[in-house]
Amino acid sequence: MAPALAVSATALEPGNLRSRLGVGVPLGVADFDFDAEMAQQLGMGWYLDWHINPSPIDVDGLEYAQLYAMRGNNIPLRRATIAEVLAANPGALWLAGNEPDVIWQDNKTPEEYAQLYHQFYTFVKTLDPSAQVAIAGVAQVTPLRLQYLEEVMAVYERLYGQRMPVDVWNVHAFILREDRGSWGVSIPPGFEVDQGMLWEIEDHDDLDLFRQQIVDFRRWMARNGERDKPLIVSEFGILMPTEYGFPPERVAEFMTETFDYLLTAADPDIGYPADDNRLVQRLTWYSLSDTVYPTGNLVDPTTGKFTLLGETFANYAERLVESP
Repeated sequence: MAPALAVSATALEPGNLRSRLGVGVPLGVADFDFDAEMAQQLGMGWYLDWHINPSPIDVDGLEYAQLYAMRGNNIPLRRATIAEVLAANPGALWLAGNEPDVIWQDNKTPEEYAQLYHQFYTFVKTLDPSAQVAIAGVAQVTPLRLQYLEEVMAVYERLYGQRMPVDVWNVHAFILREDRGSWGVSIPPGFEVDQGMLWEIEDHDDLDLFRQQIVDFRRWMARNGERDKPLIVSEFGILMPTEYGFPPERVAEFMTETFDYLLTAADPDIGYPADDNRLVQRLTWYSLSDTVYPTGNLVDPTTGKFTLLGETFANYAERLVESP
């Protein structure tokens, strides 16, 4: 059966602003279970947990993004498992990998990722043409990471004789150092350079740098003929520990200001026309509760109680309930 590549996915159409507000939910690291009650208390509109699941949490108005990591026992593609999840969740949003540009995550050269993306996209769209497939998010928007994406697209077109089909564009928006052998996100696999953006620790919550990443990515989308596609920011937050100068109050301010920006920023020249030219259609805070990078935790991993950030998130979501 030929893949249904000519069939476009339904446009990502979030309703009110709260439905756009998401949370990343690491699995198996906390002493509590994330459930429907907690999701409702936080007021999130969608979530992802870096896995695929035929039966995500069932709460009215809560959506789940399937994420298929392109590493480990997921390669070669677990087609039977993917087919089961597709059948149970028609029309779902699927993220095709996670940070292939990061050596500690999916760790794929542009050629490797282009081939895996083709296999994944073709299989998903053949079984469910209404599914929405998002490209994997690179860790941040820098010239080096944009070059990585350009090479992925070039390889795809060379190998398959057509433009790379992407239903939903996806990016992460951290502010981390690009320096081989140093802290941060190092250099994308397959690249010979040793340095990119040499951001410092104190830049990690720089709002100007954060906002510029979003604008730069939308400009890049427009230059590459992809303006008429949704953009999601599926991972961002504060990874640096409190003792590095990031106490909860400072992180809460960063959270609120980034939410304000991502939910409202628009541009008549580069924004998504189907969404009043907004730059971003959905966003995901990192994270619900993590023991490795706990600074951004909404919930204490031991007690299951809301942190200051959890209370800030819930209050913010509540204010969005009646927003258009």
